[in-house]
Amino acid sequence: MYKIQSAKLLKEVMGNYFLGMLNEVKSASGGKDTSKKMAWCTSVGPAELLRSFGFEVHFPENHGALLGATRTAGDFIPESTKIGYNSDICSYLTADIGSYLKKQTPLQEHYGLDGPPKPDLIVYNTNQCREVQDWMTWFAKELNCPIAGITPPRHLDEVTDAHIQDVAAQFKAIIPACEKASGQKFDIDRFREVLKLSKEATDLWKKVLGTAKFSPSPISFFDATIHMGPIVVLRGTQIAKDYYAALLKELEDNVTKKIGFLTEERSRIYWDGMPIWGKLRPMSELFIQNNAAVVASTYCNSWVFDAFDEKAPFESSARAYTEIFINRSEDAKLKILSGLVKDFRIDGMIFHDAKTCANNSNSRFGLPQRVTESLGIPTLVIEGDLCDLRFYSEGQTTTKIETFLEQIESSKTISMVR
Repeated sequence: MYKIQSAKLLKEVMGNYFLGMLNEVKSASGGKDTSKKMAWCTSVGPAELLRSFGFEVHFPENHGALLGATRTAGDFIPESTKIGYNSDICSYLTADIGSYLKKQTPLQEHYGLDGPPKPDLIVYNTNQCREVQDWMTWFAKELNCPIAGITPPRHLDEVTDAHIQDVAAQFKAIIPACEKASGQKFDIDRFREVLKLSKEATDLWKKVLGTAKFSPSPISFFDATIHMGPIVVLRGTQIAKDYYAALLKELEDNVTKKIGFLTEERSRIYWDGMPIWGKLRPMSELFIQNNAAVVASTYCNSWVFDAFDEKAPFESSARAYTEIFINRSEDAKLKILSGLVKDFRIDGMIFHDAKTCANNSNSRFGLPQRVTESLGIPTLVIEGDLCDLRFYSEGQTTTKIETFLEQIESSKTISMVR
């Protein structure tokens, strides 16, 4: 059975990240002085700037994904609805707040953490959605913690210089809050160093995802959702850079040896939107059983930041975090998808309509139809959610996907005969 051996190193890297947070909790509870301060940050937020001040960084969305993957989100979402949150809004938000309210978390079983460490500062970026602002604001009030935010322009055809200057100014505007919470003055050279490490790690991550252009592919979308952990929570560190260098070497060796997770790829599929965290394994097995290689996605590409440049740290950060796929117009998304479909030789595209994540569900305004018209490939929309499995029907989804894959294979066979 095909296995990515770097998964062992990944487990160690992520374990050390969470155990590092446990040490911070122990230092705080023991009344000892610690040079490390804790910041909470949205997943596509200014982590590099925070790390330049020496903050340890916790990402609530990562915790939300963990709640989804461990299938515990359903235990916590009702706790959020009791205090007024609608069950139709982001299930990362409702699961994470519910976990806090119920004082339960998978972090306890795996790492001995009763919950994420209390923050000294909370920072958000609404490049993904407005929910992150409401989510982080709730915690700021609950924990009596200072909060700062970046609110870039949304749904852009093109990211212009005017947009960049706006967002760069907002990056600079949060510096006083960082200085006050960290007790350190801003150091532009340290910011450049951190951003350089982040750029090097994200370049390696892009190459990791790029190995899936080859057949047989050495990595699937489902593998990538797990291996993306360090690029989310450890951006700006040598640890992340070293991890992706090791992973890339393994995958490139597998490409050379023609070793992949499928020996025969009958179809190559693009996944658009969020993962269904609680169904990653059965979903992966479903595609493998049908010899379908899910080799590319909008989701995993969300942490590819080509624009990072330590020579212009504020402007390049502003561009990188504003031009992400989720923050673009429908026309811009179609252009991006067109390039990826060509590069990865995609036969069909599956759109996940996540019921509590309208911002990263791209099937609601006709994009699947435009993809078919423009690119000539079939598309399928499946209903589900990132965390809330009440919106997901496994039997119905399995039937839809298997039928879709059969149609693709039949079409390819007919084309070959012609």
